[in-house]
Amino acid sequence: MEISEIRNKIETAKEKIAGYRRSLDLENLEQTIAEYDHQMTDPAFWNDAQKAQTLINEANVVKEKYSHFKQLEEKQEELELMLEMVKEENDPELEKELSQEAETFFEALDQYELDMLLSGPYDKNNAIIELHPGAGGTESQDWGSMLLRMYTRWAEKKGFKIEVLDYQSGDEAGIKSVTLLIKGRNAYGYLKAEKGVHRLVRISPFDSAGRRHTSFVSIDVIPELEGNIDIDINPDDLKVDTYRASGAGGQHINKTDSAIRITHIPSGVVVASQAQRSQMKNREQAMSMLKAKLHQLEVEEKEKEMAEIRGEQKEIGWGSQIRSYVFHPYTMVKDHRTNYETGNITSVMDGDLDPFIQAYLRSTLA
Repeated sequence: MEISEIRNKIETAKEKIAGYRRSLDLENLEQTIAEYDHQMTDPAFWNDAQKAQTLINEANVVKEKYSHFKQLEEKQEELELMLEMVKEENDPELEKELSQEAETFFEALDQYELDMLLSGPYDKNNAIIELHPGAGGTESQDWGSMLLRMYTRWAEKKGFKIEVLDYQSGDEAGIKSVTLLIKGRNAYGYLKAEKGVHRLVRISPFDSAGRRHTSFVSIDVIPELEGNIDIDINPDDLKVDTYRASGAGGQHINKTDSAIRITHIPSGVVVASQAQRSQMKNREQAMSMLKAKLHQLEVEEKEKEMAEIRGEQKEIGWGSQIRSYVFHPYTMVKDHRTNYETGNITSVMDGDLDPFIQAYLRSTLA
């Protein structure tokens, strides 16, 4: 990296950091940390273990935000001093060190900016992601299994844990539907960018004539909500079905009808769980997902109402096509919301989704 480029980027970074300092209100942040620390010294703190753990998690988030900012601020000041030294001394080694340190700093600043975008009320939560192939039989069900592999690879690269809550195999190949619980910090904040319809264009391996096919899979993403959710559900509004749990490759097959599917008749919302061997636990998991989905519907309805009041043409929900994956006659993945695209489709299908996710998150500030 040229010295002139480093100088310009440091000046830009300095302005950004000053803006973050104002928005963070460091004095208030320090007071918040002090209050958390004071609460944790209370002898009765651990009387309610769940409440205590929630507070510790909240404190850790605030402390990490504060410490990361201070580290960036200090590093920016160090780089300014190094830049002055490089101006005064004709030392190639010092220039090389400055270039390396600056590269690391700018990457850290980009990551910090991304973390700042994940400030929604549920962004830090685990994510529940559902894959539903559209019409098209085996072709779309196979596309569903390809996306399942893509999201699994992405989560593994992030170090997130993956739990299969429900798995319905396709008739000949692929999947009919899958529900995953992705566990990790900011899992929902990242994966909310994937909510929508994903379109595939390719030469079908299931078509003996070798024709090109277009397939669709709908992705729904909701946060796993902690604690009790204040959602009033009338038991008479529920249709509960039990069925035998099954999984990919014949794994996780029960001999009893332990899997649960719950349909909320007024809204049409359907949830299912087969991850546990106990029908009771699967029912608890399904009810938790149902409450989270109904809560999400309430939030989206309020957002839609506010958008209408403000006169915004803002689509809420997951009924719109957000991304195309083209395997033929050329290779390209393009996000229709941000126009970000890449020709390296193999990398994307191996879980390299961060550029798309980051482009979407940054576009939300525009």
